[in-house]
Amino acid sequence: MSTLALLGGPQLRVLAKGIGSAHVPRGAGGGRDATVLDLCDRSFADAADAHERLDALADHFRSTGDRRTVFLSMYVQVTDGVRESVDAGEFADPAWTLDYLTAFADLYRRALFDYERGDLERVPDAWALAFAHAETDDRLVTQHALLGVNAHIVHDLALALDAVGIGEGTTRARRYGDHVAVNRVLERLVEDLQTTLAADAPGLADADVTLGRVDELLAAFSVAEAREHAWRVAVALADTLAPVRPVVRWYLNAVAGGAAQVVLSPPPDVVATLRTAETERRG
Repeated sequence: MSTLALLGGPQLRVLAKGIGSAHVPRGAGGGRDATVLDLCDRSFADAADAHERLDALADHFRSTGDRRTVFLSMYVQVTDGVRESVDAGEFADPAWTLDYLTAFADLYRRALFDYERGDLERVPDAWALAFAHAETDDRLVTQHALLGVNAHIVHDLALALDAVGIGEGTTRARRYGDHVAVNRVLERLVEDLQTTLAADAPGLADADVTLGRVDELLAAFSVAEAREHAWRVAVALADTLAPVRPVVRWYLNAVAGGAAQVVLSPPPDVVATLRTAETERRG
């Protein structure tokens, strides 16, 4: 696949926003939280290890009032849901799917570890923005969630696929089928994920209000489209010549950074609707 073939309309729009626009708040990173560093200082051994340590991180963030728990609590549910689906025989290549799940989680771990120790040059732009705004807590709960979703899917997912390998021929077709099967797991989890989000903003339990506005907030990508885009990028990484691979990685960083800017700069009416939805049931 040509690298240029990755550039559809939504990607072009967010790419333009992403070039040179990752303005991380001053003083971000380097918190050196001992619990975070301890849980993130080594690669995940397998999917079970990833789930256990991510769950511990989410509990730690929740107990300290850290807004990074918003995305992570949802992500823990997703990893658990995929593992259960593997155990239920829903994937053609269960071993590869678990390796894929582990590699994906490890990209989050690495970004969080580097951010926490203040090594911002190693942190992808979209993650630096997500973590920094979670620290300042100057955004809506919905924005915290979507900043994490964007960074992990739009930036990390293709790299996870590349790390575990997508194969060729019939192997690639089988692995693509398992990649798509994850979408069905996500569809089943929608209500549970919304309930988790509502723990931080009770008004978000009203799905009819929330989901339409969320679609507007992250108009550049739906989750299914972002996952399909990640597969196309993984194919480009697998099939391109080695000198071009850094260009594809630059593209991922810029597109995810641009999508983060979309999340951080929504239309005022979307902000007003979501702020009302997030607060209307408090008390």
